[in-house]
Amino acid sequence: MAQESPKNSAAEIPVTSNGEVDDSREHGFNRDLKHSLPSGLGLSETQITSHGFDNTKEGVIEAGAFQGSPAPPLPSVMSPSRVAASRLAQQGSDLIVPAGGQRTQTKSGPVILADEIKNPAMEKLELVRKWSLNTYKCTRQIISEKLGRGSRTVDLELEAQIDILRDNKKKYENILKLAQTLSTQLFQMVHTQRQLGDAFADLSLKSLELHEEFGYNADTQKLLAKNGETLLGAINFFIASVNTLVNKTIEDTLMTVKQYESARIEYDAYRTDLEELNLGPRDTNTLPKIEQSQHLFQAHKEKYDKMRNDVSVKLKFLEENKVKVLHNQLVLFHNAIAAYFAGNQKQLEQTLKQFHIKLKTPGVDAPSWLEEQ
Repeated sequence: MAQESPKNSAAEIPVTSNGEVDDSREHGFNRDLKHSLPSGLGLSETQITSHGFDNTKEGVIEAGAFQGSPAPPLPSVMSPSRVAASRLAQQGSDLIVPAGGQRTQTKSGPVILADEIKNPAMEKLELVRKWSLNTYKCTRQIISEKLGRGSRTVDLELEAQIDILRDNKKKYENILKLAQTLSTQLFQMVHTQRQLGDAFADLSLKSLELHEEFGYNADTQKLLAKNGETLLGAINFFIASVNTLVNKTIEDTLMTVKQYESARIEYDAYRTDLEELNLGPRDTNTLPKIEQSQHLFQAHKEKYDKMRNDVSVKLKFLEENKVKVLHNQLVLFHNAIAAYFAGNQKQLEQTLKQFHIKLKTPGVDAPSWLEEQ
């Protein structure tokens, strides 16, 4: 009798009502496999291959070498049923093998990433809160000082220098105002002298009997107008230099003084706050507040010390610059006034050359482009 084909022999294998192979050895293997799997073996280390029903290696699981905890060696090829392979695949999808070789159970669902970026609105709200608290403390300190209840930090030497600077600024502003008035009046006088000289010159040509007299007066008024224009140039240069000193150099120093005074108020406000906390009880609730207040006080103390040093340095440089500038400008003003009223035209022009002053007579039209060429 001829041998039957492998297909005929496979057709004689009994199956259950749902199409599963009724093999008691395979069911026993499923139980043994669950107990014999090493603790570190995951789905990434197991390869499941499926073939057709006519292949004898149905549902083959190939297990590779594992470096985890020691376990009894497994055969390189095992033949569980398709149901066992599907159950192992479902169980392996919920297993994660970390670097330590321990299995952790994970739950399926959406992954939520922590938002590490701060909300800009919350940052602005925090800045407003800090600003409001700082403003409240400083306002309370200012009111306490004006009412005579609060104490303030005073640097006697520095405060005296600041008071002198402010007083000098007022005096320099008064000199500047008077010099501007003098310049305006001198300009009007020079303009009148020029017009008067032109009138005398015109009458000298039209009045033959008074030709010489009108001519002398015309020359005198034109000379006075010319000297007045020279003096006006010196005074305007004096005004420009003093204006730069008062409204730029001194004003810049006073801005630093204002920042120093603001830093001093903040320093005293947080110093008073720390002193009040130190006078109170010390317990678990107040100790964190005292530590935070100490930190803020130290930060404002460093800012106050820095601003005090900045003011001291600026006052020193300002004093040196002020002496140098005012010395030159006062010498210029004196020599120009003295030469003008002495009628020494040569000395007056020499004074302007000494200070490199170029005359720009007010009221005179600018030269044309042909004259400039």
